[in-house]
Order: sequence, then C-alpha cells, then structure tokens
Amino acid sequence: MENDIVKRLTWSAMLTVTSAVASLIAARLTAVAYRRFFGEDPPE
Repeated sequence: MENDIVKRLTWSAMLTVTSAVASLIAARLTAVAYRRFFGEDPPE
C-alpha cells in the first residue's frame, strides 16, 4: 500500500467497522443491564 489515498481509505473503512461493532456491543450490554435492573425489556 504505497498510495496515500489507499492508506487513508483503508484507515477510514477500518475505523467505521470498528465503530459500528463497538456500538452494537454497547447497545447489547446496555440492554442486558437494563433488563437486570428493571426486570423488563428496554424501550424501543
């Protein structure tokens, strides 16, 4: 990957994927915590 544009696009893609995965994991963990705390499903 000698081209600077390719490096930047690769970095942006990796950052986007990592952010999306982190967001999904955070939402699931928060839903589990909500269920344990309130004993019901979280609001939609």
